[in-house]
Amino acid sequence: MKQRVSLGKLLIYIALSIWALGTIYPFFWVIMNSFKDRRLIRSESFSMPLGDKFTIGNFTNALSRFNIFGAYRNSIVISGSVTIIVMLLAGLAAYGLGRYAFRGRKVFQALVIASMMFPAFSTVLPVFEMQVRWGIAGTSSLARSLLAVSLPQVAGNMSFAIIVLMGFIRGLPVDMEESAYLEGCNIFQIYFRIVMPLARPSFATVAIFTFLWSYNDLFTQFYYLRFPTQWTVTRLLQEISSDAGVNYGLMAASVVLVVVPVLVVYMLLQKNIIKGLTAGAIKG
Repeated sequence: MKQRVSLGKLLIYIALSIWALGTIYPFFWVIMNSFKDRRLIRSESFSMPLGDKFTIGNFTNALSRFNIFGAYRNSIVISGSVTIIVMLLAGLAAYGLGRYAFRGRKVFQALVIASMMFPAFSTVLPVFEMQVRWGIAGTSSLARSLLAVSLPQVAGNMSFAIIVLMGFIRGLPVDMEESAYLEGCNIFQIYFRIVMPLARPSFATVAIFTFLWSYNDLFTQFYYLRFPTQWTVTRLLQEISSDAGVNYGLMAASVVLVVVPVLVVYMLLQKNIIKGLTAGAIKG
């Protein structure tokens, strides 16, 4: 039996469809114009790149003029290290706050939530000065500069990760942990062998969001990465926007090279994101 769609739901579907088209079309427009000569983008910006209009010159120009693969390497190193450290530290902190009762636990939980209220703009100057004194910020060394970017990003993602993981861990049954404790397992064995496998959806959510936020964090990368060999893809894209000027073909190709891979990863992993957030919210 076919179910009738009410007028209210129909209006909602129409509004969401219009919103989706308005969101997706700019990306489609950029991809479409990245395969056209820059002279055609102004005069025929809405035409399809078919026949004589099709060209890959914008991509070859972007790859020859800018070190895009080096920027990808720097982004992956920063975002990958930030994600691993955040998952390890936030997971342990969430397990301790969610499972054990100790003096000052509520204070620590309040501090974790309160730390999300402070934007990165308010702490960048003292953090940068501290890292300059350590000798890792403001240098030409690639390794030290990437470390200088990673540390603030780790701190910035910790609160969100702890809250998401703590909400999920609290909803897990304690029977298996108690049995493992009676069998002689210590806290770390219980955590890594029982808690982490059970909380895999929530860890996947934290990993995906942390990686994407670190990857797209232009502010921190713009502030710390001074030399071209240190630039990440978002930092490089900002420089391309300034350097390319009115060369919209070059800019479109650069945007495709930088943004589309992230969109593909997000689309492939969106089920894990939704599943992890929903599970954490329900079980928290």
